[in-house]
Amino acid sequence: MEQYKKEFIDFMVESEVLKFGDFTLKSGRKSPFFMNAGAYVTGGQLRKLGKFYAMAIHEAYGDDFDILFGPAYKGIPLSVATVAAFDELYGKEIRYSSNRKEIKDHGDTGILLGSKMKSGDKVVIIEDVTTSGKSIEETYPIIKSMGDVNVVGMMVSLDRGEKGKGEISALNEVAETYGFPTGAIVTMKEVIEYLYNREVKGKIVINDELKLRIDEYYNQYGAK
Repeated sequence: MEQYKKEFIDFMVESEVLKFGDFTLKSGRKSPFFMNAGAYVTGGQLRKLGKFYAMAIHEAYGDDFDILFGPAYKGIPLSVATVAAFDELYGKEIRYSSNRKEIKDHGDTGILLGSKMKSGDKVVIIEDVTTSGKSIEETYPIIKSMGDVNVVGMMVSLDRGEKGKGEISALNEVAETYGFPTGAIVTMKEVIEYLYNREVKGKIVINDELKLRIDEYYNQYGAK
């Protein structure tokens, strides 16, 4: 596993973004873990997060793209932090863009916040975690309505590796449905492998009992 992935897993746990316990997801599933990117709230956390995303995006898609698109609302700070990190790490100016929830009809008009898009632009989509693909259902038509725009790929922070609507993962369903590659900074499989019986801040994060519960969860909901 790459060093930046190990550091990102530690970062998620230390920031209390990735938690273990008993959680009921929006889908109704009872999960032994929960990830909430909204818990990144400080300048230092967002600066680090942007660098992790930038490294993963650069590794997956290089730097031959123009716009980083973050669906509203959580995608807005993710895209802003990551384009700043991209400039710092790779010296490449990437524009950020997001959608508004309502079309603005005065001043800075339109559906987009940040950079406008035009035919020929290459776009990478950034999200926190994909569990259903609903966000892309809403925003992909907006992106394509801007002209002959090429979506290079999508990057999320954590691939939970669970079944989506069918037997494959939600992230793979997005790739199959829309025809562009998808990726994650880390997968939950990598998280479990790295954290099992490992101490973070003096405490074992995933012990034998929790590992058993996680295994049972994936026996039921794991993607093929």
